[in-house]
Amino acid sequence: MQISGQAAVVTGGASGLGLATAKMLQAKGAKVAILDLDPQRPSNDFKGPAFKADVADGAALEAAMKEVEGAVGAPRICVHCAGIGTGRRIVGRDGPMPLADFAQVINVNLIGTFNVLRLAAAAMSRQEPVGGEERGVIVTTASIAAFDGQIGQAAYAASKGGVVSLTLPAARELARFGIRVLSIAPGLFDTALWTQLTEEQQKALTAGQPFPKRVGRPDEFALLCCHIVENPMLNGECIRLDAALRLG
Repeated sequence: MQISGQAAVVTGGASGLGLATAKMLQAKGAKVAILDLDPQRPSNDFKGPAFKADVADGAALEAAMKEVEGAVGAPRICVHCAGIGTGRRIVGRDGPMPLADFAQVINVNLIGTFNVLRLAAAAMSRQEPVGGEERGVIVTTASIAAFDGQIGQAAYAASKGGVVSLTLPAARELARFGIRVLSIAPGLFDTALWTQLTEEQQKALTAGQPFPKRVGRPDEFALLCCHIVENPMLNGECIRLDAALRLG
């Protein structure tokens, strides 16, 4: 699918990977709207419509998607980057991890992903296919933690593992509409989650990265999103974007 002229929505679009993707899609000629829990955050320099939305709230996201359609049209491109990354041990010094903490991560990262996917797919399914073939592309965000989860990442790894597992059945089901579904599993990227780590932790993580030995840039994630949109043979796959890093 050609990006130019298409309507697009990016969740988590006010910062990090989402912001870089929204700006790159717009630079390639897409009509882009962003959704974010805090669309006016200081890091957001996106020039386009931005709407507040909690991706884990069914009714709120439905309303926000209607705002998106009113602003840019029914999206044919959806990139879902919204998520949280709370770290906590299963059993810590204060006892077992509160169940509510685990549930919150699953609710935002996994249920939120499905919420975005179902609404974006419904909007795409109502459109005429581009070139008689394709109606839309949905890209979700998993994580290297889905495969190489670390201590303290039980909730996060479980949520992102769910995102990976959702990709193929969603792609198979939505194929009849001409909608492709893929996920990207980023490794170490310069986002808000990365900046929460100490300098010592950052150095230790990148030291084991084969090449390049540096943290990824959000625009490199955006580049892959754009390629996914433009390459119709990509479907039903989770693509690792991690410089060959495998966490021990």
